[in-house]
Amino acid sequence: MCHTIAAIATPPGSGGIGIIKISGQDALSVAASVFRKSAPAPEKGVSDTRHLKSFESHRFYHGHVADPENGKVLDEVLLVFMQSPRSYTREDIVEIHAHSGPLVLNAILSMVLRQGVRLAEPGEFTKRAYLSGRIDLTQAEAVIDIINARTDGALEAATAQIGGHLKASVDSVREALLRILAETEAAIDFPEDIEDSIDPEASLGLLRNEVIGKLMALTAQYEDAHYLRDGFRVLIVGRPNVGKSSLMNGLVRKDRAIVTSVPGTTRDLIEETLNIRGLPVIIADAAGLHQTDDPVEKLGIERTHAAIDDADLILFMSDISQPLARDESDIYERICHKKIILVANKSDLVDDTVSPEIPDAWGDMPMVRTSAIYDKGLDSLRDQIAAAATGGRGQMKSAIIPNLRHKGLLDQSLEAALAAAEGIRNDVSPELISIDIQEATDALGEIIGLTVREDILDHIFSNFCIGK
Repeated sequence: MCHTIAAIATPPGSGGIGIIKISGQDALSVAASVFRKSAPAPEKGVSDTRHLKSFESHRFYHGHVADPENGKVLDEVLLVFMQSPRSYTREDIVEIHAHSGPLVLNAILSMVLRQGVRLAEPGEFTKRAYLSGRIDLTQAEAVIDIINARTDGALEAATAQIGGHLKASVDSVREALLRILAETEAAIDFPEDIEDSIDPEASLGLLRNEVIGKLMALTAQYEDAHYLRDGFRVLIVGRPNVGKSSLMNGLVRKDRAIVTSVPGTTRDLIEETLNIRGLPVIIADAAGLHQTDDPVEKLGIERTHAAIDDADLILFMSDISQPLARDESDIYERICHKKIILVANKSDLVDDTVSPEIPDAWGDMPMVRTSAIYDKGLDSLRDQIAAAATGGRGQMKSAIIPNLRHKGLLDQSLEAALAAAEGIRNDVSPELISIDIQEATDALGEIIGLTVREDILDHIFSNFCIGK
């Protein structure tokens, strides 16, 4: 981390304020070389050292950015210096707050880079915060979750994670494992001294209550609530011209899909993200499924089949005003392995007592009557979508939501802990039990970043934008 780095820390495009962030041991001297305080100006002949000492930490200074080579002023700015270790990275950090235009921000950044500073890699500021010990790896990952949060629930969960909730849970389990590991290794090193003092039942109880039970709870929280982070994928499926595009437009409350009376209008997968009962839902309108000789339409149908496999929920749409078509049974066979809500559309064309003819082979599935063009039944459908995602609870909230990386490591730790418990019950040698306990401990250490490979770190931080 010896290099001083810099990047534009605000999103691209025009706006009120844009920020150039500089971090590293030379951050202040580099910033001072391109910054001119408004008043009082440095006295003639004042040394660079005295000039640098005039900047107090965590205080804003008004001035101008000027080219140190020719004195040309680029912009009127504010500058703030955050002295190590009281900064995001625990290094010296300087932020230059300029007018947010792409040209001026890139010009200032280029000027900073010419002073021997390196352009930051994606996520490098947060990576330095992690490597300096200011945050653990789960907190670093929560930064990107906060940026990407699409609902209040997702933001609440990410904020809890950056506050250390997941780390605290992992630490609690890891400490219990370390206690068992210490006893096990003592039995290996000093068998004659402590053989009678180790209680297998006590170790089993500790494993069951403080390790296995808590690991199962954490993995269950991933299954229950990861949609808050990842989004719940919903696909509208049905024959052509049953109202799929009208339903899509009604749910997203805007004309996103083309609606015509011509079958086969939708050929590309159309996606929108919306908030349904606090849940980020990624809803897609797919090409109608039917037999066709049109090569372009065939391509759209192939994409629909691929999207079915990725979907968390299928909205199987049928025209309640028409008898069930033979190819609708074929569609059901293609989607029957997924969660399904039957959407009986065009209910405005029939009496309220009319129900769709559902074959016995389809089994019992939730059904909602809708008239997509009149927005009838859409609130009930939103409730059913939320219920499908939350297991019937309707709302999803959790202070701790492990991500997929965490889930894999939690599974590894749980598997090793279960093996250790089995070994204790069967009076297996302490050496073998120690291996399982160590494996369980190491997996948890990788979650919070105590033991993690460099390529894993690179992958995690590559998902960040430059400047964060």
